[in-house]
Amino acid sequence: MRIFTASVIIAVVSLGTPAFVQAQGTPSQPQTQPAQTPPAQSSPIIRSIQVVDLKDLKPAVRAKVDEVVAHTSEDDLQSLRKSIDATPEAASALKAKGLSSSQVVAINIADGVLTMFTKTA
Repeated sequence: MRIFTASVIIAVVSLGTPAFVQAQGTPSQPQTQPAQTPPAQSSPIIRSIQVVDLKDLKPAVRAKVDEVVAHTSEDDLQSLRKSIDATPEAASALKAKGLSSSQVVAINIADGVLTMFTKTA
């Protein structure tokens, strides 16, 4: 799990690349799998950001995200949130939805899309 988190943190920190595009609207159901690990040898290029609330997910996808969250340490989660705060594009996407990094419980990077899964009260 630490390798996954480290890869995700590295990917989030590298969001400042020129290929990055400002956050786009969120579809009602993401097409991504939350437990996928990006390749360790290269950082993925992020083209868009989605912010998805856990309550908006289909039960099967939500169960997968909940499983990832259950196996993530608080230290890893705090490190991820710090990386999000240090990345203006990611922080801006959250702010546009009225959210903050403290509400992010998991992320996924697939096909150039960074999906941040949030949990609200």
